[in-house]
Amino acid sequence: MTNQHSIAHPIVAVSAAVLLALAAGCSKPADENNASAASTAPGKSVSASQGRTASKLGDLSAFRSIAADVTTIVDRGELPTAKSRIKDLEVAWDSAEAGLKPRAADDWHVLDKAIDKSLAALRADTPSQADCKAAMAALLNTFDALEGKARP
Repeated sequence: MTNQHSIAHPIVAVSAAVLLALAAGCSKPADENNASAASTAPGKSVSASQGRTASKLGDLSAFRSIAADVTTIVDRGELPTAKSRIKDLEVAWDSAEAGLKPRAADDWHVLDKAIDKSLAALRADTPSQADCKAAMAALLNTFDALEGKARP
């Protein structure tokens, strides 16, 4: 008799990875319906997150959130921790590639290069906080440019 639990764990792991990739590749932002409802309701204002436009790649907020976390860690000077956290961005981005790249290959390549530069800065033999800060700022600006949100 086979141990069903030993088979279930890899299946659950693969299923979770597929669901994450699908969620990351979803072209319709979750707030889109809420934004239209909020903008038509009397006396309601649209929040900043609801007024944003999704990129051609879809909702990049999960990826940007990880990049923002890494930026905060870099700002604190904890480069080994930042190096570890940016691995989460790399894995999520690579997992979502098949769903994102066909939507807007040029935009995907622009963002992929910015992610690669951030990875390289944090993985340098002797990473510099200044270089890491610059790479992370450029990455966040790339996210914002692709989503049509210019930040000062």
